[in-house]
Amino acid sequence: MLSAFANTFKIPELRSRILYTLGLIFAVRIVAIVPVPGVNTEVLRALVDRVSGGLMAQIDMFSGGALSNFAVGALGIMPYISASIIIQLMTAVIPALEKLAREGDRQTLTQYTRYLTLVLCVVQALAAAAAIENPRAWTREPIGVLVPQPGLPFRLMTILTMTTGTMIIMWLGEQITARGIGNGISLIITINIVSRIPFAVRAGYEWYRYSGNGFMLATLGVLLILVIMGTIALTQAQRKIPIQYAKRVVGRKVYGGQSTYMPLRINYSGVMPIIFAQAILMFPAALFRRFGPTMAFGEALSRHDSFLYILIFGLMILFFSYFWVSTQFNPLRIADDLKRYGGYVPGYRPGRPTAEFLDFTMTRITFAGAVFLTVIAVIPTLITRHFGLDYTVSSLFGGTSLLIVVGVMLDTMRQVETHLLMRHYDGFLTKGRLHSRR
Repeated sequence: MLSAFANTFKIPELRSRILYTLGLIFAVRIVAIVPVPGVNTEVLRALVDRVSGGLMAQIDMFSGGALSNFAVGALGIMPYISASIIIQLMTAVIPALEKLAREGDRQTLTQYTRYLTLVLCVVQALAAAAAIENPRAWTREPIGVLVPQPGLPFRLMTILTMTTGTMIIMWLGEQITARGIGNGISLIITINIVSRIPFAVRAGYEWYRYSGNGFMLATLGVLLILVIMGTIALTQAQRKIPIQYAKRVVGRKVYGGQSTYMPLRINYSGVMPIIFAQAILMFPAALFRRFGPTMAFGEALSRHDSFLYILIFGLMILFFSYFWVSTQFNPLRIADDLKRYGGYVPGYRPGRPTAEFLDFTMTRITFAGAVFLTVIAVIPTLITRHFGLDYTVSSLFGGTSLLIVVGVMLDTMRQVETHLLMRHYDGFLTKGRLHSRR
């Protein structure tokens, strides 16, 4: 493992890519520190500490602490992620977008995503400016003055700076993907999450000093290792469907005849079900809390450590796991493509029988992946409820943050290992000499 890290700097191209990526990540972190003009950041940090544990804490984690500073990059890369998800879902229902996707016109789809990102940035920045001008909506406790000079100029300044910050982060992510190593957008989210680890360690140390329970601390350490191992297994797990290609004679050449497999991921939807469930649960909780007869129900639904929230949250993750698969996985199109290129699944006729087999198989493995995903998603809430840990600490034990970090790290290591193997170096997961060099 250590020799593989040393070998990465022996390849000039890989070394330049890694250094280029680190430089742009440094620029992203600067955007998350510079605050928007006209905001008292000290009062804002105190307010964030009071309402920690909810959606605001999670957004602050994904932005790398930029929301606590009300920085230029406070919106982070999330508007771009939201726009990408919307475009991807619309591709499954709008024929024009589906045609662009089938033709491989990624440039046009990317341009649509950028335009939608700009619109979402303006809307979210306006909402953030209005919310910070009215802190009473966040907490009933008295606090200091957040915005000394509120009004239209402050809102226009906030929209301009935050929108510019997000567009800069989006551009930096695209540059990392093109000239660096790994997926730039995913790496930015991962670095923002990892940047909160020192604060989580400090909060965990304060919790240990207060509780003084060494056995519980050791239990949490073992649980963290088990959860990381389970997350890696969930990310890597797949069902291999054997594919056989028939021989074709074109002139004097023979094509096909080889055997391969089609990998079906157990967790096909990734972190999308968790994101959808968390986003949708916000609105009923806020709505029910405004009416007297349903105020108690809204309070229980807004607390992440309540049994009602955990139950509904888990059921929604199961539902959205199947929803994402149904919109993104098209067994009929896959079966038609296999038939067009002379491929078939042994034991099943090409066409509709193959599509039915793929649909049945995907339904079975999606259930296992959805259950495992639900368990990983609710672990931070259960830890906060039973151990009394701060959300900053418990979020590292599962949920969206751990799934994103594990998935991005594995993908980046694969790309680095590809460069190493191409230059006849051992990779991260390779021991001894390569088979081709024996």
